[in-house]
Amino acid sequence: MLLTSLLAVVLASLARTTSAQGQSPIVYDNIHNATVIYGTWSSGSKAVQTGAGFANPANMTFTYPKTTGISYSFSTDGFYEISRYRFNSNGESGFYLVVVNKAHFVFSSYPSGSEPTCITGVIGWVHGTFSLNANGSMSMTPLGDGFQQVQDPCAAISNFVETYNQTEYYQSWRIFQDPTQGYKLHIFAFDGSPLAPMFQVSTTPNMLPTRLLRNVPPAPSVARREVSSAQDVLGSRWVTGVMAGVGLVVMTSTLILL
Repeated sequence: MLLTSLLAVVLASLARTTSAQGQSPIVYDNIHNATVIYGTWSSGSKAVQTGAGFANPANMTFTYPKTTGISYSFSTDGFYEISRYRFNSNGESGFYLVVVNKAHFVFSSYPSGSEPTCITGVIGWVHGTFSLNANGSMSMTPLGDGFQQVQDPCAAISNFVETYNQTEYYQSWRIFQDPTQGYKLHIFAFDGSPLAPMFQVSTTPNMLPTRLLRNVPPAPSVARREVSSAQDVLGSRWVTGVMAGVGLVVMTSTLILL
């Protein structure tokens, strides 16, 4: 019974991988992509926007907008820029801010014994290159000079600035036509959770120069090659391992039956 269950799990896992590899390419149509993604998008009151006036990467400082929000910009030659500003007062709402992988913000109810009166804020900026993948997902690779400021009066260090250069993957994105505010962009995080809807504020991207805007130490080229090589062979090694596991389970089951 145990071996039969193990065999079923292995085969199901292999089937899911094969299905994902054969997924049909996304179709850009008027049903869920009413216009192109290129340009600048902003959520809520649109106080947070990319471009000049939000972040100064040279000295890692911010000009705080009047309200919170997010803003994404995309250029036709494959560059992106993101501005984010989030905070939450827990005293009244009963929720607190959670930063997931330093890339996504979600709200969760705070547990008993926490500090509901604390205000947590995160403001961040990053830019780099992006790709619209055939399966409808989106990948973003930072240039290396991104940064964010975290403020939490209840933490050991209440206010600090740190570099932010997280590669980001978004499961999907869609653009709809809103009857009052025009084109609306929906982006879904790696786990399928939605980001705040954004509206188009410009058909041309409002972005800082698409190059390194602060001196940062380059990553070792050898390390990059090693990571790339590992990624290239990971898929084939996994499939080989799965098939070997299936053969072992089948052979063991046969010996037991004999």
